[in-house]
Amino acid sequence: MLFELLSDIIEVDDVLLITKNSGAICEIRSNFLTIRQKEKWITLGDNDGPAHMHVNSEIITSAEFIQEQKPDKISFSIRFFDENDERIVAAFFTKMYDESKNLISERKSLYDSLHEKYSSKLKF
Repeated sequence: MLFELLSDIIEVDDVLLITKNSGAICEIRSNFLTIRQKEKWITLGDNDGPAHMHVNSEIITSAEFIQEQKPDKISFSIRFFDENDERIVAAFFTKMYDESKNLISERKSLYDSLHEKYSSKLKF
């Protein structure tokens, strides 16, 4: 189910995939990413391209759809966690608001349809 969820996420334009630790942050846009799995490793993007991400499918044990209130808007994301509830990777849905800070209903519908398909919290 992890591969399926990641596949569905990268079908949506303008999703920012983020991995981070105390020393580095990596951000990759979903636009035009490919996905494949070889054994435990799921690769997002072209291995020979300018940016790609390898995700260890054995480490990720859960995912959660999160809507977080920010000062002037709501942030929409799907976050992936390990067995210690440490965030491994997150998919942030960007360009959700127009210039007047109004939520774009088509973008919200994309997020909602994934949320409905997978539910709020998933265990892998």
